[in-house]
Amino acid sequence: MTLDYQNIQLQCSDCGCEFDFSPEEQEFYSEKGYTQPKRCGSCRSKNRQRKNERRGGSRSHTRYEVICSACGINTTVPFNPTDDRPVYCTECYRKD
Repeated sequence: MTLDYQNIQLQCSDCGCEFDFSPEEQEFYSEKGYTQPKRCGSCRSKNRQRKNERRGGSRSHTRYEVICSACGINTTVPFNPTDDRPVYCTECYRKD
């Protein structure tokens, strides 16, 4: 069943500005089982950024230097490798 969505004007609960809730967004929200957004796009983005910073999302990701077990080139990986398992560069990993 396809619903005929119409553009809706909503008011942001954070900044108070009005924002459009487009038919495409309404369909997406409906498919996912979400309710109407309470914040405008800008405030949603700021809210996500604050939550991410509280969880430590701004820390840098450590890379570890390794030698590819297949081709022998120097590369980096996002995990601390152990001696009991082979480690591959991106190209060799994709081949396997």
